[in-house]
Amino acid sequence: MAAIVFTQEDICTLLPHRDPFLFVNRVVRFRPGRTITAEYDVDPESWYFRGHFPGHPIVPGVVLTDALAQTAGLLWGFTKREQESGETPDKPELFYLAADSMKYVETVRPGETVTLTATAESSFGGLFKYQVEASCGRKIVARGDMTLAIQEGGLE
Repeated sequence: MAAIVFTQEDICTLLPHRDPFLFVNRVVRFRPGRTITAEYDVDPESWYFRGHFPGHPIVPGVVLTDALAQTAGLLWGFTKREQESGETPDKPELFYLAADSMKYVETVRPGETVTLTATAESSFGGLFKYQVEASCGRKIVARGDMTLAIQEGGLE
C-alpha cells in the first residue's frame, strides 16, 4: 500500500456518500487539477456479494463505476479546496452525469484492493470530463471516460 495522502475522514468531508455506498478508503496520490489515485478495499462481507453471485462472488460493474465517479469527484473537490485555501463546501456540488466507453475487462473478487485513478481531461462550464481506470495489482479491471456536473445548491 502506498503512503496515504487523504484519509477516509478527509474523503467524507467532500463526498456525501456513506457506508454502504462509500467506495473509496484512501487517496494515495494527488496532483491538483490533474490526477488522483485512490484505493478501495473490497470487504468480503459487502452486501452486494449476497446476490452477485452466490458461490462465485465478484464486484458488480456498477460498484466499480461509482467508485471511479467518487474518485473523480475527489479530484475536483480536493483541487477546489486547495485553490480556495482549505474551504469545504457545505453541500455537495458535483454529481455523476455520464459514463462513456466504460469497459470491464477483468473481475474483482472479495478481499482485493482496487486502485482507482481519475485524470482530468477537459471542462466546459459546469461539466468536467475525466479519464478513469480501475486496477487490481497489475491488471486493469475497468476503464473509460466519465462526466461529472455541477448542480448549483447541491443536495437539497
